[in-house]
Amino acid sequence: MADRGVDLSALPKEVRDQLAELDLELSEGDITQKGYEKKRAKLLASYISHLPNVDLPLPDVQLSPSRSADPSPSPEAPGPSTSSASRHHRSHRSGGARDERYRSDIHTEAVQAALAKHKEEKMALPMPTKRRSAFVQSPIDTCTPPDTSSASEDEGSLRRKAALSAALAQTLQSPDYWINRSVQSSSTSSSASSTLSHGEPKSQPQPQPQPAASLLADVLAHTRIENSVPPDVTSSASQDRGSRVDLPPAVRGMSRGQSRSSMLDTADGVPVSSRVSTKIQQLLNTLKRPKRPPLSEFFLDDSEEIVEVPQPDPNTPKPEGRQIIPVKGEPLGVVSNWPPALQAALARWGATQAKSPALTALDITGKPLYTLTYGKLWSRSLKLAYTLLNKLGTKTEPVLQPGDRVALVYPNSDPGMFWVAFYGCLLAEVIPVPIEVPLSRQDAGSQQIGFLLGSCGVSLALTSEVCLKGLPKTQNGEIIQFKGWPRMKWVVTDTKYLTKPSKDWQPHIPTANTDTAYIEYKASKEGTVMGVAVSKIAMLTHCQALTQACNYCEGETLVNVLDCKKDMGLWHGVLTSVMNRIHTITVPYAVMKACPMSWVQRVHIHKARVALVKCRDLHWAMMAHKEQKDINLSSIRMLIVADGANPWSVSSCDAFLNVFQSHGLKPEVICPCATSPEALTVAIRRPGARGAPLPARAILSMGGLSHGVIRVNTEDKNSALTVQDVGHIMPGALMCIVKPEGSPQLCKTDEIGEIVINSRAGGTMYYGLPGVTKNTFEVIPVNQAGAPVGEIPFTRTGLLGFVGPGSLVFVVGKIEGLLMVSGRRHNADDLVATALAVEPVKTVYRGRIAVFSVTVFYDERIVIVAEQRPDASEEDSFQWMSRVLQAIDSIHQVGLYCLALVPANTLPKTPLGGIHICETKQNFLEGNLHPCNILMCPHTCVTNLPKPRQKQPVDVGPASMLVGNLVAGKRIAQAIGRELGVVEDQDLIRKHQFLSEALQWRAQMDPDHVLYVLLNAKGVAVCTATCAQLHKRAEKITATLMERGGLNTGDNVVLLYPPGIDLIAAFYGCLYAGVIPVTVRPPHPQNLAATLPTVRMIIDVSKAACILTTQPLMRILRSREAAASVNVKTWPTIIDTDDLPRKRPPHIYKPPTAEMLAYLDFSVSTTGMLTGVKMSHAAVSTLCRSIKLQCELYSSRQVAICLDPYCGLGFVLWCLSSVYSGHQSILIPPLELESSLPVWLSTLSQYKIRDTFCSYSVMELCTKGLGTQTEMLKARGLNLSCVRSCVVIAEERPRLALTQSFSKLFKDLGLSSRAVSTAFGSRVNLAICLQGTAGPDPSTVYVDMKSLRHDRVRLVERGAPQSLPLMESGTILPGVRVIIVNPETRGPLGDSHLGEIWVNSPHNASGYYTIYGEESLQADHFNTRLSFGEPQTLWARTSYLGFIKRTELLDASGDRHDALFVVGSLDETLELRGLRYHPIDIETSVSRAHRSIAESAVFTWTNLLVVVAELSGSEQEALDLVPLVTNVVLEEHHLIVGVVVIVDPGVIPINSRGEKQRMHLRDSFLADQLDPIYVAYNM
Repeated sequence: MADRGVDLSALPKEVRDQLAELDLELSEGDITQKGYEKKRAKLLASYISHLPNVDLPLPDVQLSPSRSADPSPSPEAPGPSTSSASRHHRSHRSGGARDERYRSDIHTEAVQAALAKHKEEKMALPMPTKRRSAFVQSPIDTCTPPDTSSASEDEGSLRRKAALSAALAQTLQSPDYWINRSVQSSSTSSSASSTLSHGEPKSQPQPQPQPAASLLADVLAHTRIENSVPPDVTSSASQDRGSRVDLPPAVRGMSRGQSRSSMLDTADGVPVSSRVSTKIQQLLNTLKRPKRPPLSEFFLDDSEEIVEVPQPDPNTPKPEGRQIIPVKGEPLGVVSNWPPALQAALARWGATQAKSPALTALDITGKPLYTLTYGKLWSRSLKLAYTLLNKLGTKTEPVLQPGDRVALVYPNSDPGMFWVAFYGCLLAEVIPVPIEVPLSRQDAGSQQIGFLLGSCGVSLALTSEVCLKGLPKTQNGEIIQFKGWPRMKWVVTDTKYLTKPSKDWQPHIPTANTDTAYIEYKASKEGTVMGVAVSKIAMLTHCQALTQACNYCEGETLVNVLDCKKDMGLWHGVLTSVMNRIHTITVPYAVMKACPMSWVQRVHIHKARVALVKCRDLHWAMMAHKEQKDINLSSIRMLIVADGANPWSVSSCDAFLNVFQSHGLKPEVICPCATSPEALTVAIRRPGARGAPLPARAILSMGGLSHGVIRVNTEDKNSALTVQDVGHIMPGALMCIVKPEGSPQLCKTDEIGEIVINSRAGGTMYYGLPGVTKNTFEVIPVNQAGAPVGEIPFTRTGLLGFVGPGSLVFVVGKIEGLLMVSGRRHNADDLVATALAVEPVKTVYRGRIAVFSVTVFYDERIVIVAEQRPDASEEDSFQWMSRVLQAIDSIHQVGLYCLALVPANTLPKTPLGGIHICETKQNFLEGNLHPCNILMCPHTCVTNLPKPRQKQPVDVGPASMLVGNLVAGKRIAQAIGRELGVVEDQDLIRKHQFLSEALQWRAQMDPDHVLYVLLNAKGVAVCTATCAQLHKRAEKITATLMERGGLNTGDNVVLLYPPGIDLIAAFYGCLYAGVIPVTVRPPHPQNLAATLPTVRMIIDVSKAACILTTQPLMRILRSREAAASVNVKTWPTIIDTDDLPRKRPPHIYKPPTAEMLAYLDFSVSTTGMLTGVKMSHAAVSTLCRSIKLQCELYSSRQVAICLDPYCGLGFVLWCLSSVYSGHQSILIPPLELESSLPVWLSTLSQYKIRDTFCSYSVMELCTKGLGTQTEMLKARGLNLSCVRSCVVIAEERPRLALTQSFSKLFKDLGLSSRAVSTAFGSRVNLAICLQGTAGPDPSTVYVDMKSLRHDRVRLVERGAPQSLPLMESGTILPGVRVIIVNPETRGPLGDSHLGEIWVNSPHNASGYYTIYGEESLQADHFNTRLSFGEPQTLWARTSYLGFIKRTELLDASGDRHDALFVVGSLDETLELRGLRYHPIDIETSVSRAHRSIAESAVFTWTNLLVVVAELSGSEQEALDLVPLVTNVVLEEHHLIVGVVVIVDPGVIPINSRGEKQRMHLRDSFLADQLDPIYVAYNM
C-alpha cells in the first residue's frame, strides 16, 4: 500500500532531514500551513514522478449502495467462476483495495492527504478493551498472534518472539533496517496505530542508533508493527498478505497483575501502574486537542441553561446568484400512429407481430431459458384478465371489480410471469401493486409492506406456483400471516390454471385517462413504504417521453439488468419496450451473482442497441472482463446508468469506459439519468454525436455544498466532489429548484435545492394517503417575498441538485440521504465514499457500509455502521475506524458520533441485498445491532453543550443573606419533630436511664413476656426469648466474659453472630459486664476472601480485646481458608457462647453517668469509608424513647423486623427497641428470604402484624421474585390488609420507583397504598426520620433536575420534562431539629435551596471512634455551629444533601407539616462542568437505556465520567449498550460519558443495606480487577 504518494522511508537521507526541519518549523509556528505544503510539495516533486504509477488490482469486493430505497443494491460478490485463469487471477486480486465502484482517484488522494495531515499531529486513541470470549468471529488469519491478555505471560511473549523472528527471517534487509523503519512509524501506519500516547515527538527522521534488542523492546512498547516487510516500491503488485505480522500493542498484550507496565509512561511522563489508567490518560490526551468548531460564549438565562446555539460564521458562503428561472424540456413530439393506451399497443403487436420476441429470460447460468413472443404475451394476458374478472367468485358476487388493487408477488428470476400478470391486470382494469417476495415472517421490510398493502386496500395477491411453494407456511400448509399484512387471498397465475376467454368476451381498452394504472412502492427515509399511484395517461405520456428522449425504434433489442417491478426496470424494460415492440433480455439478480459478465455477453450476442444497468453492474463487468477476450460492445448506442445521479457514479462510468473502450464501447453512449419514485424519470443524458466533446464535470467544494451553495473548488482539492451531469430534463416537463426545508422558495442559481418537476408523465399521489400527498405532489414554488409563482403544481423529486450551464441537470444527493448537522448538510453517500477510500480491504466486508443520523441532544449525530470481515483482526479494525474518523473530519469537516463494525452479513437487507438503512438505524437505537467493534466520539461532535457553570464566590455577608432571604419571603429551611415530653414516674426514670437496667426491670416485673421470636425460612419459630430468659442468658455471658476474657471495664468486645437472639443476649451480656459491644457482620463462608478482611479491619480498628461468637464461626476464623486472606494467628481471645456454664456474675455493672459509652456502631459507607460512631447510654435511651413515641410501641404490640442487625437503625430495632418499649419483635433474618421468598409477607399475614421494618434489598427481592405470584399467594390466603406501616430503613434517598412498584404489586393482597414509607438515618444520628403512626402521609414532589444541579429546588408539575420525583423521608422523630445549611459557607439556607442536612438532637452520636483520635474530624462533624443565625446551638453534619418544603398537610399539633427530602450523599456527588450531579440520577437513566442492563454505577476519574453497566443478556449485546448509554446520559444530563465499562451481573459491589459501593468499584476498575466484557473509551 504505497501511500498513493511517496514512501518517505525510501527517500534519500538529506531529503528526509529537510522534511523533518520543515515539520519542526510548522510545529513551532515559523511557517504557515500553506507555505509548509508548498515547500513540502517542491521537495517531493522530483521523487513523485520517479515512482511507478501504483495501480492497485481490482478487488474481489463489491458494495451495496447504502440506501434503503435503492431497489437493487448489489448482490453478494460474484460466485466462483470455473476457468482456472479466473481463479488464478482472483487469488491475486483479493489483496486489492476497496470497492472500485465508489472509487475515484481524486477521492482516494484526498483521503490519503487528510490522513497524512493527521499523522503529523500524531494522536493516539486508546483501544477498547475486550474480553476474548465475548465475540466469536471466524478464525483470524494465521499471521495474527492471539491476543495474550488472557494467556500466561511466558506463553504470550514466546509467541510474540516467534512471530517476530519469523517476520525477521522473511525480510531480506538487515533486521536493523527493519526495526528502524517500524520505529520511524511506517508510512501506512495511521495516527492510531500506536495505542499508547508518546511524550516524544514523532518527527525525528532517524532514531538514535541503539542495540537492536533494546530497540525491539521499545517497538513492542510503543508501536504496532504495521508492515513487517518494508513495502517493495518497485513493483506494482500489492504487498503479499502472508508476510504481515500483527503484534498486539504492549498494553493489550500484558497478562493481569504483571509488572511490565513500568515501561509505560503517560503523555505527561508520569509512570502509570495499570493498563486502565494508561488508557484513560490517553483518552485525556486525545481530549486535550483543541476542539473544532470552537465553543463560543454561552449565555445563562437566570438559572435556566440554554442549549448553545452556534453563532453564524461570518465566513459562511452565501448564495449570490439571481433567482432561478424554471427550465423547460423540449416539447413532446406528436406522432400520428401513437396508441390511445398502453394496452392498445400490446393488442396491436399481439395481432400483427405475434411471432416477434418480446422477452427473453435467462436461467441461473446466464443461458436463455425461454422467449415470450408478443403473441404469447397478448394471449396469456388476455386469459389472465378474463380469469380475474369472471372466474374468481360467482357471477353475482365477483371477487374483483375494475379499480381494485392487486398485489403482484413474483421473484426477479421469473420476469415472464410478472409481465403477464402486469398486463393481465391492465387489461382487466384492476390496479397492479408489484411488491417483493416475503421470505420470512419477520422479513426486513415486511412490516412496512403491510402498511403499503393496508393503505392501498389490497386483499388479493397474484403469484406463480413455484413462488407460492417457496413462501413460509404454517403447520397445516396455509401461508402464514405476515407481520403487519392484511388478510390475503392468494391466486396462482400459471397458464394451466387460466381459463380461455369465451368468444364474445373482449377486454375493455379505454383511451388513457387520469384513473390509476398501477402503484409503485417507495420506502421513505423513516422506513414506511408508500404506494405512488401512476395514472393511465401518465404511464402513456412517460413511455412517449422516454421513447423520444432515448430515440427508441421499433424492433430494437434492449438488455435490462434492473428489477422489472419498479423504477427504470419497469419503465424501460416492461412498459416503453412494449410500446415500441422492443425485444427485452432480462438478466436477473441471481444470474449476475453467478456470472457478473452475463449482461455484457448478452449485449455482444444479441447486438443489443440499449443496455439498462447500475454502477454495480459496470463494476462487476470490469472485475470479470479478463475472462472474456472477444467481446464487442460497438452495437450499443445507449448505455443507460440508472443510478448515474449518485455522486460516485462518475468513477464507475470512467473506469468501465477505460476497460471496454478497446472492446468497441463509444464514450458518448454512456447516459446517466436521474429518477424519483414520485416524478418518475427526471432527466436523462441523450447519446452524444460521434466525436463530439464529452460534457464537462463539475468539481465542487464540499464546504460549499455543506452550506447548500455551489462553489467551484479551486484551492483544496482534498475536499472536492466531482459530479457528472444527468443530461437534460424530460420532454414536456418543467423544472425548478426549491429550498429543501420550509416553504418551497425558489433557489438562486448558485444554490443547491430540491428538484421539483411539473409533467404529465409523473406520479399523481401516494395512494390512500391524501395528507402526505399534498406536500409532495402539489407544491407551488414561491419567490423571495413568499408570493406563489404561477398556478402550476410541481412534484417534489427528493433529489438535491442544480442546473448547470446549457440547462444540464446536476444531482448531488438525495433528500433521504441528507444529514443535517449543526445547520450544515452532508450527504450519506459522500460519507460512504470517504469511508471506502480509507483502504477498507482488511476490515470491511464487501464494502457494506451504512450511514445515517440519530437525534441526540438537539442535533443530528452521524453514525456509520459497517460489516466487518470475518478474518479482520481487532487491531486492523480499530485502526481503520480511527482513520475513517480522521478522513471524514478532514474532508467533510464534520465529527462522527459513532462508528460501529458488525459481523459480516448481519445488517438487515433490502429485498435485493442492499443494506436496509431504516432497520439498521432502528436496531442501533433499540440496541439490537450487536456490533463487534465500536468507537464513540461524542467529545468531538457534541459542541452545543451548555457552558460549564462558574461557581460565584460568596462575598455577600451572612447577615445580609439572612435579611435577603426574609425580604424575598423565603423561610429559613428548618423543621422540628414534636416534643419528647418529660418522664414523671420515678420507676420509669430508673428504667429509662440505662438499657441494662430496663432489661433487669422487665425480667422482674414481667418475666414470662415474650420479647423476641426468631423465624426460619419456613416461617417456624426456631427460638424465642422471654424477658427472664434473655436476662439469664445475658448473665451467663457476663460471667464467662469476666472469667475467660481478662477484661477491664470499657474494653471493646466484638460480637460476631448470625442474625438472631444469641446476638441480643451477647449485647446485654456485654452491658452487664461493663464492656463496650461492637456488632460485626460475620464473614460469608462461601466468600471469605471478600468478607473476612472487613471483619479483620473492624476488629483491628476497634482494638477489640475479645471476640464473642458461635462455634461454627470460630472454626471459620481459624480455618485454612481464612488464613489465605488474613493473619489468623493474631486474633484477640475468641470465646464461643454456644454451651455456657450456668453461672451468675458476682455483680452487674452500672455506669456512673449516662454519658458513658453504651456501644460502638461500625459501618462501611457507600464511599468505602469504615466509620465507627460512639453511642452513649443517654443517646440510646432517648433514641428508643423517640421511636416508641413515633411508632406508638407498647408491650401488647407485635412488630416484624426483616433487617440486618449490625449497624444503624436496623441494629437499634433488632436489639434495643423491644427491651425498652416491651413490644414483641418477630425477627426474620433477611438471608432466609433467599431460600423462601414469601416468608416475610406470610409472617405479616399469619401474625396480623401492623408495623413492620425491612430494607430495600428485602423489598427488591419480594418485588422481583414474587411480583408474578400474587395470585398464587392470594389463593394461599395471604392477606396484608392488617399492615398499617411498612417502613424501609435506609441511609439514602428514598427509592420511589421500588416502593411504588411494591405497593402496586401487593395491592391485590390487601396492602394499603399508604402503608409503605421510609426512614432516614446517617452516621452522626442513626434515626432522623421515621414514618410513625401519627404524622401525615409522606408527600411526593417533582423537582426540576436542571435547577437541582445548581443546588436550587424548583418544584414542577408531574410529567414535566427533566423532572425528578422525590419522596419525603418520613416524619422527623420527636426531639430532632433539622436545618438546611450551605456546606461551604455554613450559613442557613432558604427553603428553595439544596443544602447539607444538619441535625440537633439528644440522640446524636457522641463522636467518631477513631484509633488516632482525630479530634478535628470529630469536631467538624459532631459539634458544629452555624456561621450566623443561631450560633449557640450545636449541630451534627449528616453529609447528606436535602431540602425542606412546607406542605399543605397538618401535623399532630395542627401546624403545617414541614417535610424533609433527602437527595443524596454529599460525598457521592459528582462535580462535573461546575454542576452537582447525583450518581443515582445518572444510573436511573442508564438502567432505562436497554433491557439488558441489570444494574449500573457511575463514578468520576480525573473529570471523566465512567459508567459501569451490568449486562444481563448475552455477551453479544455488550457493545449495543455503549451508544445507548452515551445517548441517554447526554440527552438527560447534558454530560458526555468518558468510559463505558460492560461487566457481568453481580460485579457492582452492593453492601448489606442494598447500597452500591461506587468507590470500591472505582478502585477495582483502576486496578484492572473487574474482568470487564468490554471497555469503550469515548473520544
